[in-house]
Amino acid sequence: MKNINLTHHFLIAMPAMVDSIFAKTLTYVCEHNEQGAIGIVINRPTDLTLVNLFRQLGIQQSEAVPETTPVLFGGPVQMDCGFVLHQPVGNWQSTLAVNKEVGLTTSLDILKAIADDDGPEQALIALGYAGWAPGQIEHELAQNAWLTVPASADVIFDMPSEERLSAAMHLLGIDFANLSNEVGHA
Repeated sequence: MKNINLTHHFLIAMPAMVDSIFAKTLTYVCEHNEQGAIGIVINRPTDLTLVNLFRQLGIQQSEAVPETTPVLFGGPVQMDCGFVLHQPVGNWQSTLAVNKEVGLTTSLDILKAIADDDGPEQALIALGYAGWAPGQIEHELAQNAWLTVPASADVIFDMPSEERLSAAMHLLGIDFANLSNEVGHA
């Protein structure tokens, strides 16, 4: 498969991933290059709320933090670490700029700013991330494991997590219910 760059794309898990940790997931690819890829699953909330995460970390929070904001399952790698997907990129201690608008930050300063209602305009907090070795994502695409579509910040930040997968499918003009597990090659 030719070299592709899926940075700032969605990976939509195909229906064949029924037993996989990625079944029915929508993953936002934060970086994809010759060293591999990293992404955050953006449609799988956990039972942990942001308020409870702040309590566990000993971070004082303002009244502005909603009690019910879920922390997401970002993926199976480093599940004990927090990852904040946000816009604008801002100036945080440890940020990967996905593009000019979206950043992925792993430093505690952004969580403290969010708790103080002084964080980025929009943010998703996840535990863990999804990672691929060099060439792995290309191999999985060739095996019909994923659909890809350029990402939309509206889908990431403006929709409830349970609507993100169907919204990404809509970007392709496809209904998830109409996908087949069959692989075809022309």
